[in-house]
Amino acid sequence: MYAPLLEEDRNGYFDLVHYGYICVVDDRGRVLWSLGDPEDMVFYRSASKPIQALPVFAMGLDKKYGLTEEQSVILSASHLGMPCHVSAVEEILRRMELPESILCMRPTAPGDAAANEARIRAGLPLRKVYHNCSGKHCALLMIQRELGGPVEDYWKTDTPVHRLVERTIRAVSETERVHVGVDGCGVPVFAVPMKNIATAFKNLACIDTIADGALQAAAAENVRRIGLYPHMIRGALLCTEMNRDPNIIAKGGANGVYGFGLKKQRLGVAFKLVDGTESAWPFLARELLKGLGALTDEHRARLERLGTEYITNDNGDTVGRRRALFTLSL
Repeated sequence: MYAPLLEEDRNGYFDLVHYGYICVVDDRGRVLWSLGDPEDMVFYRSASKPIQALPVFAMGLDKKYGLTEEQSVILSASHLGMPCHVSAVEEILRRMELPESILCMRPTAPGDAAANEARIRAGLPLRKVYHNCSGKHCALLMIQRELGGPVEDYWKTDTPVHRLVERTIRAVSETERVHVGVDGCGVPVFAVPMKNIATAFKNLACIDTIADGALQAAAAENVRRIGLYPHMIRGALLCTEMNRDPNIIAKGGANGVYGFGLKKQRLGVAFKLVDGTESAWPFLARELLKGLGALTDEHRARLERLGTEYITNDNGDTVGRRRALFTLSL
């Protein structure tokens, strides 16, 4: 039930087509434009992180543990293990008086090449805090403890924290159609209809459309902080560059899923490349923002620095080009 979204050539000759979904909703959650079936279920993967973190703010746990606004953004992040990211995770665990070993994932290397090279030169081991989801795990630990569940069980599906997180996903996504799986980092992950991922990002952009007052206040605070400290949400990649635009709240997830909300236009947008491709994200984001009248010259330049229309090889040479197979006009 998906559709062709874009094609790539190599030296002017057809190479491949990427298929997937795109959905745009208005501030009432109505589908304005879509490719592929907007009712098809799609796993949020890490695109749900700014939603999953909302109970932390609704319960005042950021204040309870004395987190700075900058540190709190790591709770919604898929970070690259840069020094600023690692220090935030370490400080949160310290304030909770929990060891790094409580994190359920295996030790790994930083995703940022420079940070990993520094680790290797210093002869330092792999660590759990380097994992791109370690900030989200800190949020889950805080919530689980506050709800009275054993902190060491925070990663399990049938626990107080994940029952609350699932209710939050349902509320912000405005759907009761939720399927629960297991994410790459070992904790539950949620699938909802494609249109409801777009709806969730509409709600993050248009805070007044969130029905629950506590979640509305929590979302307002989280979105504000992400906008102030976008480097904490990812690093020098798309999520950070998207959130540098004060009109946008955005977050991507593994295997090609991406969501963003537009505050001025009061729209929610989600797309998914079913082959899991992420290299085409900046191109798709640029084309969608352009079609929605939300692409500033400054933001266009940021996206094009990440690589949009032209395809380069390992040597940095331009070898091909992408082309959208759709025209978005509302």
